[in-house]
Amino acid sequence: MTRADGADAVPDVVRDATGEALAAVRTLGAGAPVLAFDVGGTDIKSALFDANGSALGLRRTPTPIADGDRTQVLLERLEVLADELRAAHPDVVPQAVGLVVPGIVDAEAGLGVFASNLGWHDSPLRDLATERLGLPVGFDHDVRAASWAERRLGGARDYADAVVLVIGTGIAGALLIGGIPHTAGGYAGEIGHSPIADGPICACGARGCLEAVASAGAIARRYREATGVTPDGAKDVIARAAAGDEVAAEIWDSALDALTMSLAQLTAVVAPEAVVIGGGLSRAGGALFDELRTRLAARLSFHRLPVLVPAELSGNAGLLGAGLRARELT
Repeated sequence: MTRADGADAVPDVVRDATGEALAAVRTLGAGAPVLAFDVGGTDIKSALFDANGSALGLRRTPTPIADGDRTQVLLERLEVLADELRAAHPDVVPQAVGLVVPGIVDAEAGLGVFASNLGWHDSPLRDLATERLGLPVGFDHDVRAASWAERRLGGARDYADAVVLVIGTGIAGALLIGGIPHTAGGYAGEIGHSPIADGPICACGARGCLEAVASAGAIARRYREATGVTPDGAKDVIARAAAGDEVAAEIWDSALDALTMSLAQLTAVVAPEAVVIGGGLSRAGGALFDELRTRLAARLSFHRLPVLVPAELSGNAGLLGAGLRARELT
């Protein structure tokens, strides 16, 4: 594939860092055509949603690399992707753009407040993207947008008060209160960086963050550090635990305890009707969900126990959330 101007196209990424292939996207439903971009530290998901809500030209491409602040190289890449989508589907004219990014995000101000892996501080991403792409831009945090998509289209649609928890290489979260995302200037929902122990030191610099103990990345790392054996991800550690590996069992048990502690705190403070769990670790099925249900019930007393349900939109929730945010502007 080449760009309309003859330059080489941006290469596609077939699988993400966890090995997951890009799956089909659920429809947004009828509405205005929009462009949608879900930016991650290593790759970007992009698509053009047509008037029926179908995703056209769905791709995953590398996030451009640069020293320091990656704002400008990212905007250049988004412009290329937008041009390619428009050229490939000239009969679909987008009316707005949805852009979601990681880190600390002030959606109302349109700022990427901070993203360690993308290098920006108070970057006016929404306004810069609007200028670059020539369309109004709906801007949000990636996991918060994913939670909104789960609320509108997926596992949280029956629950006005919910926590969406994405457990992958790290742990990200979002809060829905009264059916509306709770943002607090972009600082709310950092469940992965809530302290549940005195250690280990987290990559963020704090001690004992949930992410440092119970994320899929942490589970694999802890097993490697304890045994010298590199597992095939967290799923391999869980399988080893089920097969009688005592080290794997201890690590998995401590991860479950940490997740239970975090969910117990959320239940006591926020009282969600449901906790919607996505990300790679959610594919552990009963080994995760059944254990968390049992441990959470044993940990609490008078509290309203939340329903624990799997996320339904897989790795495309952020892209769908971007599409929804864009349509809100039309």
